[in-house]
Parts: sequence; structure tokens; C-alpha cells
Amino acid sequence: MQVLQVQLEVGPDPAEVGRARRWARSRLAGSGIGDDEPLAETLVLLISELVTNAVVHTGCPAVLRMLFGPGAAQAGTVRVEVADNCARPPRPRLAAGDDTGGRGLELVDGLADRWGWKHEGAGKSIWCEVDRCAEPHPPLPSPAAPTAPVIPSPSGLTPGAYTV
Repeated sequence: MQVLQVQLEVGPDPAEVGRARRWARSRLAGSGIGDDEPLAETLVLLISELVTNAVVHTGCPAVLRMLFGPGAAQAGTVRVEVADNCARPPRPRLAAGDDTGGRGLELVDGLADRWGWKHEGAGKSIWCEVDRCAEPHPPLPSPAAPTAPVIPSPSGLTPGAYTV
């Protein structure tokens, strides 16, 4: 089984996240995954979240890897790994409704088919996998305000209903 692996060294600067996204898009296109495909958008979002976590929460350089299994462009699995020099395990946060951060691993959990982490050298590697032919994930619940209960109208019709 042949696996294609590409990698990018990422500096400890938040501006590197944009560079990682651009690099990933070009590598995805080179593997046959079109820029306009939902799979590409999902993978770029996952990469953005994992690289951001590595750069912001560790302050260390990181290495972004993408691994394309046989047939990744048609039916294979794409694996994304981000390795850093911090041995501290990832910890999902419970973000409140108005928080501007803290949802990265929740997004990874919702978008990836599988994810996890492992010790690598003196640090760790966080990985996720997306299957090309997997069923689409249901949308993540929105933090919108609760909807008001439907109150029947005096005529007994549901609001918005009509009679002919």
C-alpha cells in the first residue's frame, strides 16, 4: 500500500496559520481533491484549527503533515497530523456562547471521521482522518437562542397554514 505524505514546518506565529491553509489547498489540488469540493473545505478547516491550537497554545514551532492513502482523490482517507514540542495533552474546552475561542477540538470532533493524539518525541501529534466517501456529517447545533413555543391560533390552524 503506497501512502503519499507531504509536510510543512510551521513557525510559532499566528500568521503561519494562513500560510498553512494556502499550502494545504495547493497539496489537496495536487492530490486530485478540487478546491471547490466540500472535502477540501472540511480538510482546510480542520488544518486551520489544529495548526492554530499548536501555534497559539504551545508557542512552539509545529509540523503539519497530510497523508493521502491509495485512491484518496476517489475513495480513500486523508489524514492530517500536527506535531509540536509540547507534551501536554490536548484538552477540549467548554466555550460559553459568547466566547471567541475554545471550540477548535469540538469542530475537529464534529467534522473528522476519527481523531486523536499520541506522544511523538518530546512532544505530541494530534491527528484526524476524513474518509472521501463518508456520509456527510450532520450540521453542528447552532448556539442560537431557543425558539418560542408554537401557540395554536384560535381557529385551530397552525401558524403559517392555510385553507383552500
